[in-house]
Amino acid sequence: MEVQGVSEWLVCLCVLAGAGAAWPLYPVVIRIFRPWAERRGTSFHQTHVQPVPRAGGVVLALLFLVAGVVSQIWLPVHPDRIAENWGMLAVALAMFGLGFWDDLRPLGARKKLLGQILISLAACFLVGRIELLRNPLTGEVLSLGLWGIPLTVLWLVAFTNLVNLIDGLDGLAGGLSLMLMALLAYVGFHLGAVFPTATAAVLVGGLIAFLRFNFPPARIYLGDGGAYFLGFLTGLLAMRLSHKGTVAAALVAPLFALALPIIDTTLAILRRGLKGLPLFRPDRQHIHHKLLGEGLNQRQTVLVLYGFSLLALLMAFGVFWVGERSAPLFLGVLALVVILAASRFQFAREWFALGRFLGATLEVRKAARYALALCQWFELEAERAACTDGLWNEFGFLLGKLGYTRVEMHGPDGQVRTWQRNGPPEADLRRAVFRLPHQGGIELRFEAPASMPERVFDLQNELAAEAWSKALEKLAARAPSPAPAVTSPAPSSPRRLRDPHVVG
Repeated sequence: MEVQGVSEWLVCLCVLAGAGAAWPLYPVVIRIFRPWAERRGTSFHQTHVQPVPRAGGVVLALLFLVAGVVSQIWLPVHPDRIAENWGMLAVALAMFGLGFWDDLRPLGARKKLLGQILISLAACFLVGRIELLRNPLTGEVLSLGLWGIPLTVLWLVAFTNLVNLIDGLDGLAGGLSLMLMALLAYVGFHLGAVFPTATAAVLVGGLIAFLRFNFPPARIYLGDGGAYFLGFLTGLLAMRLSHKGTVAAALVAPLFALALPIIDTTLAILRRGLKGLPLFRPDRQHIHHKLLGEGLNQRQTVLVLYGFSLLALLMAFGVFWVGERSAPLFLGVLALVVILAASRFQFAREWFALGRFLGATLEVRKAARYALALCQWFELEAERAACTDGLWNEFGFLLGKLGYTRVEMHGPDGQVRTWQRNGPPEADLRRAVFRLPHQGGIELRFEAPASMPERVFDLQNELAAEAWSKALEKLAARAPSPAPAVTSPAPSSPRRLRDPHVVG
């Protein structure tokens, strides 16, 4: 079969070429970038406990560059599209460069967002912009004029971050990106778009090879470079495959395929906004964290999310086959699936108890601001602490201010440190255990009066645990040997510290 110069054999050859070229490259990239990963260490919000290179995007960007140049030179690309294709190559690689720079040396959220906006603005002039909007119900078309520029920038920046925000679990972002590129290669094939089809098909092969090394337990991650690149390229190709910039089926379909990160990101923004936390601040409340908390392991969690994403992908194909007028129907079906899935995994109550949540919002926001200020102070104190004993004393001050009754830290070697408030013991207590796997398996066991609201208790537990984790990292970075709290042998008897609130 051949569609306007694009044959099935060409698509299959591109997939095989991408997989064959990428497969032997990933072990080389892993060896090269492992020292960078060890210097960067692990993050409190990540699910892996050992440093993993964040350089998977290097191979994918190289494949895209080679595929783009080859298709421009040897494949029957339409002459009117040549300039746009070169522009797409330039801006997609620029977005990869921005993310990869952050992988090697963190830039900060504001600088990254500014870079994404500038690159997306350049794409408006080098590749094209969304010029028309069509109502999927009535078919009415609206010309955007200059408003198409900010809409295009918003579209591309959103896609850039969607893949990155879901990259918190081994194999998840890679599998979702594979589905997206397969969808775009399919759409490009049926529209006879040579350049988008060839590049998307090559990336399908590259992502198949990537998953070989990214599936749990992962040996390499996409990193910000790979996630930015794939998300941005998805937005670009969706625009390119739409009819003259109209939001038609080719533009709507990828939104269905991205249902998982869209839902997860929307919930994250609402959750952080209602709690008074910075919108770009990471947390451990994403959908995959919830599933892990339900007792699933990493493989089971990623397979469950694959299943949902495959269903969303089938709906994306349905939108393309039937047309954009079917989008509301598929959207309703998808919403029903989300509600049923949330009920099945026992965390629907947190999503749908909106009235109760809004009622406690003001109290939670005040607690969040106070806890964040204390945690920032404690992290600064960590830069001055001489040893873990002194650091634990300062941590006890933070715990007292946050209203805890008792907190225990259990190290992987059996050592226990205890902070306890002076005064008579409380009769009714809230209790929780927070584990820090990237700190050698440390457990923090929190106790607070039952009068402390549950949402405030849960929020403070996470913020305090994160502050302690970051403080240990800063202490270890300055010390010639690992922090005693993690590696020292258990003492024969409890050691009394100077703070009267702290018990050995």
